[in-house]
Amino acid sequence: MLPAPLPAAELSALLAQLYQGPTEAMPWAGFLESVRQRLGAAFVTLVLRHPATDRPGLIVNASDYGPHLPGEPSYSEQYYALCPFLDLHPDRLFSADELFGEAGWLAHPFYTQYLQPLGLRYILAANLVTPDGVECALFISRVHAGQDFGEADKALLHGLLPHLKRAVDLHAALDVLASERSLYADAVDRLQVGTVILDEHGRTIRTNDVAGRLLQARDGLYLSDGALHAHCPVENRRFRKILEGAAQAHALAAPRSEVTTLSRPAAPTPLSVLVRPVPLSYRSEDKSRRPAVAVFIRDPAGSPRNTHANLRKLFHLTPTEIELALLMVDGLTLDEAAMRLGIKKNTARAHLRGIFAKTGATRQALLVKMLLSSVVGMG
Repeated sequence: MLPAPLPAAELSALLAQLYQGPTEAMPWAGFLESVRQRLGAAFVTLVLRHPATDRPGLIVNASDYGPHLPGEPSYSEQYYALCPFLDLHPDRLFSADELFGEAGWLAHPFYTQYLQPLGLRYILAANLVTPDGVECALFISRVHAGQDFGEADKALLHGLLPHLKRAVDLHAALDVLASERSLYADAVDRLQVGTVILDEHGRTIRTNDVAGRLLQARDGLYLSDGALHAHCPVENRRFRKILEGAAQAHALAAPRSEVTTLSRPAAPTPLSVLVRPVPLSYRSEDKSRRPAVAVFIRDPAGSPRNTHANLRKLFHLTPTEIELALLMVDGLTLDEAAMRLGIKKNTARAHLRGIFAKTGATRQALLVKMLLSSVVGMG
């Protein structure tokens, strides 16, 4: 006799939690807990990344005690090597008693050393390989007072596993996007470019650290009621029109960008600002909080981070040559740079000849262009 299928409403709720899993702070925590309660299990464990000698695993648990049992020993660090389920045929469900027989399982080191002290007796396991090649595993365990997993339990999981594999691929894709976004954001920070993201009503959604410092110091730009304003009233009217135009271009999915400069109350060099619409997104989120406009802010007098080490690695410059090159990038003349460094002009000229020889530049303008267009500020 075939096991009774899960009622449609319950199955729908389970699938909703399953596909919500990739976006949870603890991936699939809600889905695993629902499966645990549905199967009367003590533990449901999803291994998203198997442990290895050079890195820990990425493991999510659901249990009566939360993600871990009190005093639970580390599977990643101690017992992974004993696990007998790692070489199972992918995409099939196996119980421990089916694989080893009752006597064999109760004598297995993984059971006696790891599971028995935790009060766990019955295990249902599946190794999964997703369509994109991600390898993961699902383990479900019951206590000694329970019973082994039956056909109804296996039928439920057989129906869920294909969906779980698709959701794991979604999680992997989101993880790649998050890593790329973090990488690009870090590169922008290192270049000392401030970024402010605005919604369709001109309210700030997020800023990076560089922009945050400028706004906090009210250094040419500031926030008022969540909106971005320029320090100078005349410039602010022009700047606000630029922001409104970018928001309209976003709504029309029209490519457009504008640049401007904004004066600063405490610095002679104005800020360079680029405003452009954010491409339309099809995410079904609150329209008022959808990213609509990106504002990029650059202080021309600032220098990218970590430039000293990168200049040394790229061009083998000496410390004095590095300081001289950076001062020239900041717009100083040779005389001004020599004065700033406290050296004679002839000494500065000798260092400049050394810089030219090492970089291949033949004049100061070419040197500045070469350094600004290199990867110096991105390291």
